[in-house]
Amino acid sequence: MGKLSHYINPKQIIEDKREYRRMMARVDALPEDYRFVYGKIQHYLWKHSSGDGLDTVEVQAGLLELFEEGVAEGKDVLAITGPDVAAFCDELLANATTYTAKWREDLNRDIAKKLGAKSAR
Repeated sequence: MGKLSHYINPKQIIEDKREYRRMMARVDALPEDYRFVYGKIQHYLWKHSSGDGLDTVEVQAGLLELFEEGVAEGKDVLAITGPDVAAFCDELLANATTYTAKWREDLNRDIAKKLGAKSAR
């Protein structure tokens, strides 16, 4: 999800929406406490997303897998996140590759590629 080609490819947009709906159906299958915490974390992540928010969808998918593993192991949801859920969220965001980070990398790479040795002066 989240590639530039997705914005101009209606079939891919439809598939991305289907994939997201499937992911949310999995969230709905979680126990109530997990669903509640997931929803709160998801809301927090949306607030900190850049652009259209697709940068956080991958983070949300990883969180869902983590929560599903926790359910399978019989863990309490706060045993996964810890009591400071906001700090847990910040860590998720810190490890996420965002569009802005990618754009920064692309900008610096393109300039260095064009200017080469000139950029060291």
